[in-house]
Amino acid sequence: KVSESVREKAWKTYESLSAADGALACNKKKKETWGVCIFIVAIDLDEVTFTFTELLKSINISVCTFFQFLKEVDVNMDTVSTKVDSTVSRLKKKYDVLFALYHKFERTCGLIYLEQPSSEISAELSSVLVLKNYWITFLLAKGKVLQVEDDLVISFQLLLCVLDYFIKLSPPAMLKEPYKSSVSAVTVNGSVRTPRRGQNRSSRTAKQLDTDTRIIEILCKEHDCNLDEVKNVYFTSFIPFLNSAGIVASNGLPEVEVILKQYDELYLKNKDIDARLFLNHDETLQPDVIACSQLERTPLKNNPDEEISIMLPQTPVRAAMNNIQQLIMILNSATDKPSDTLIMYFNNCTVNPKDSILKRVESFDHIFKKKFAEAVGQGWAEIGSQRYKLGVRLYYRVMESMLKSEEERLSVQNFSKLLNDNIFHTSLLACAVEVVMATYGRNASQSDSTSAETDLSFPWILNVFDLKAFDFYKVIESFIRAEPSLTREMIKHLEHCEHRIMESLAWQSGSPLFDLIKQSKEREGQTDQPEPTSTLNMPLQHNHTAADLYLSPVKSPKKKASGPPLSATSTPDVQPAVIPQTQKPQKSTSLSLFYKKVYLLAYRRLHTLFLHLLSEHPDLEPLIWTLFQHTLQNEYELMRDRHLDQIMMCSMYGICKVKNVDLRFKIIVSAYKELCNTNQETFKRVLIREEQYDSIIVFYNLVFMQKLKTNILQYASSRPPTLSPIPHIPRSPYQFSNSPRRVPAGNNIYISPLKSPYKFSDGFQSPTKMTPRSRILVSIGESFGTSEKFQKINQMLCNSECQLKRSAEAGAAAPKPLKRLRFDIEGQDEADGSKHLPQESKFQQKLAEMTSTRTRMQKQKLNDGNDTSASEEK
Repeated sequence: KVSESVREKAWKTYESLSAADGALACNKKKKETWGVCIFIVAIDLDEVTFTFTELLKSINISVCTFFQFLKEVDVNMDTVSTKVDSTVSRLKKKYDVLFALYHKFERTCGLIYLEQPSSEISAELSSVLVLKNYWITFLLAKGKVLQVEDDLVISFQLLLCVLDYFIKLSPPAMLKEPYKSSVSAVTVNGSVRTPRRGQNRSSRTAKQLDTDTRIIEILCKEHDCNLDEVKNVYFTSFIPFLNSAGIVASNGLPEVEVILKQYDELYLKNKDIDARLFLNHDETLQPDVIACSQLERTPLKNNPDEEISIMLPQTPVRAAMNNIQQLIMILNSATDKPSDTLIMYFNNCTVNPKDSILKRVESFDHIFKKKFAEAVGQGWAEIGSQRYKLGVRLYYRVMESMLKSEEERLSVQNFSKLLNDNIFHTSLLACAVEVVMATYGRNASQSDSTSAETDLSFPWILNVFDLKAFDFYKVIESFIRAEPSLTREMIKHLEHCEHRIMESLAWQSGSPLFDLIKQSKEREGQTDQPEPTSTLNMPLQHNHTAADLYLSPVKSPKKKASGPPLSATSTPDVQPAVIPQTQKPQKSTSLSLFYKKVYLLAYRRLHTLFLHLLSEHPDLEPLIWTLFQHTLQNEYELMRDRHLDQIMMCSMYGICKVKNVDLRFKIIVSAYKELCNTNQETFKRVLIREEQYDSIIVFYNLVFMQKLKTNILQYASSRPPTLSPIPHIPRSPYQFSNSPRRVPAGNNIYISPLKSPYKFSDGFQSPTKMTPRSRILVSIGESFGTSEKFQKINQMLCNSECQLKRSAEAGAAAPKPLKRLRFDIEGQDEADGSKHLPQESKFQQKLAEMTSTRTRMQKQKLNDGNDTSASEEK
């Protein structure tokens, strides 16, 4: 099946791999290497004449092992192109979703169908046949109506529709409860049950089958799925699919041959994975635990700044459903319109922003719905609209929280400038919708790799809202602080978005960042810098909010708030902060803070890579950092349409070159690939000049070295440049510690942050449905039980607090004591004075009290930010 041109070029690739350094693995796995070479070349030449599964079968290798081996043979940066990387990423995401869904499907069918139904059921309706029909119909539906292959949640909702459809067609004698009773009820309410073997059973009022929602309600309840969304998928996408595919039921099930033929056409057209093989537990589709664990490089495994946390097993589908349920619970109390409190703030403005806010929200509803349908499929527009409406609820909720904080901070109620700032509102709305999209968009592996063109993950949202990345960045930190109910996963996601912006997206041509830097340079002449190096080793302490950043550069916050209001001629969609020509441009708060954060991120990345490669040469790190920091500060144009890590790797190579340390780019790239959140395109496709891209080596030789040659050579002289201070590295202000916090004064008591439960019951965290990791554990060295033990903890905490007070009075620099926990037997928490309902159990009372205290501790820690981390480091 392979063309002659592919065969010839693949052979040349094979020979180069066999002769390359470290080619031992390739020489031992000649068959696998040859298959990988054919795969690489066929994609590069656009001559793929075989399916991916056929290739795997030919070389007798599994999906995971193939991907891992492909990484190993990419010894040089030009062995595997970015085009191949993108194809592999698409295949990997599709496999992850299919693997997760099949196992969920298999387990679910086991809960629906009897293993050995009564003898009245014909042999044609065996459980094996049922599984085959369901799964292939689902694969066909997914391929026909879904353009986004890696969307786990929408795919699962579609699977539930398939299950609902076929359960209704199944004889009740095959089913377990509660499905058996529900199917019987549907039959009774429909037409008279047809005789034996269900001839023409599907025609017994197809309309009745389509409109009865009993089964779908049970399925949604069992899997914590949103009923309205699944019903929407059923009627707008699944039913039209059944009609267009011409699927007709016979003997209670569709004709297998009809479905098989259509799926076979789809599979051969896509030339990817034959997902029918999951039914046979085919070895090519089984995960290789070792290979997959090596392939999945997550931040928890690689980032030294993160504390290691052992995660208990949780299926991808369950994890996605739990995240969605938590988000919906948060937003249940929110509304689609501005609250009375928000209306009050709007009315207090010199220019009331209400009409423009409502108009903007409605306008983006249409835009988002259209863009979502273009990406996922035209039948999914309403699902997009539902996602957007959840985002709007979060937008109003966070806006209100922000304004309350600003009022408390500034003692003013007139926020006319901020609330009439179009970019602020667009950014806040986009951020809220991104949180919703990320919650629903959790894929099966959560790996960070090249996104497919139809991928809905960040920065897709920026294109939908026509928003610059630098403007979006300004709202992230304030958004997190304003919404204490955000899950750890969502906080980490927003932090990841912020990193993406700082490392590349904010540096794209057309970004307002370059204009701000230019203004900063002009402010005091060329000597002025975006952020002085003297501040690098100082803790990143700031109380700037989104208001400061969006209205920057302007007067100081207090003057700004109490200054002259917007004129009556001001329009809502015009940015304020226009500087009169007679005034000297003022320093930009948003630029200064951005550079501080970029320096922190840059040094963290450099330090991690340095430990991998040059730990035996510790004297080189400050030199590399000085060159890296100098480039970001003085040669910032090198960052235009490029990536922070490209400058980092070039700085490392340049210093090693002048210091005669043997470190080749190939070694740097190999180590870089093993870091978390890295992308092959970063070193394979670097901008050389306008619309011309090449490898990072070419970039170093033709651009970086030419621009910085004089500076680099100074490091070889007897008078090297003054070293830049090492940035002060705090714990991330967005993350809570995984480890328990020890109560001061030596007592052996630890307090852990509250983990997210798996399930909720009536808005209360149900201890019976929480895992040992997510429930609250109390241990004082003996069995848990009586109230006296809580009093004992209380006494120990009280004593530790007294000791801290005494040491503080004595002049010692003691850390801030943790708030005292009091477990009152009567059910009243001293900290918040809340009363408990009489019907609550003692355990529920204690749990609620501890939850309340921990929530306040987390909020306090988030507000304290780097003050806390600084004391911890001491």
